[in-house]
Amino acid sequence: MSYFETNKQSWNQRVETHFNSKFYDVPGFLAGQTSLNEIELNGLGDVDGLTLLHLQCHFGLDSLSWARLGASVTGVDISDTAIDKARELQLQTGLDAKFISTDVYDYGRHNEQLFDVVYTSYGALCWLPDMDHWAQVVAKCLKPGGRLYLAEFHPVIDLLAGYEYFHKTEPDVSQEDTYTENCDGSEHEFAVWAHPMGSVITALVTAGLKIERVEEFDYSPYNCFADMQEQQPGRYYLIHQNHRAPLVYSILASKPE
Repeated sequence: MSYFETNKQSWNQRVETHFNSKFYDVPGFLAGQTSLNEIELNGLGDVDGLTLLHLQCHFGLDSLSWARLGASVTGVDISDTAIDKARELQLQTGLDAKFISTDVYDYGRHNEQLFDVVYTSYGALCWLPDMDHWAQVVAKCLKPGGRLYLAEFHPVIDLLAGYEYFHKTEPDVSQEDTYTENCDGSEHEFAVWAHPMGSVITALVTAGLKIERVEEFDYSPYNCFADMQEQQPGRYYLIHQNHRAPLVYSILASKPE
């Protein structure tokens, strides 16, 4: 069994737990709340009237939140169970979004549509073994003048937790429970790859994209790591040797016209 297939099966087993969690708050979303955070809202800006590709969209809350802001959205995820849930939410909301179940690389091989924006966020890149291939997919899917916006957990977090910082060909494979508050104690096998910021940026440059902005943040909008402190509402910090650790970074890149 491939690592992608292992991860797909494990994500499929997580979907129902995530869908029913306070962490994702589906009822709040259906009542009109957004799942997006200040980092990506400020970093990407106005999407009204734009086509937006959301890679690794899980069950589509962010995708549909961008659609609420006026984008025409395509969401892609390896988990067919998650995509089924995303399609249910789209039908309930009537928002301008469609969802496709496939992995990122396979989508890049077959997609022919060009987008104004490619978006991906928070815990997405670790599921991919090859940043060069990922960046090529992003570049291929963007219109000339189009933009990539990535908001991702900082790789320093893995180092502080005792994991590899630098990339290895073979993934780290472990049994993990879910990060949501309604964890039932069951564990699933996952394979993940480390990607330092330098390798992500270099892959995008090599794929022909222009880096417009790189930002680092000393907080996370999600309380999903051990020993985090909510020092401001909705901002969770991790203190290492009396200093705030970097928890999130973002990249805005564009495809030359």
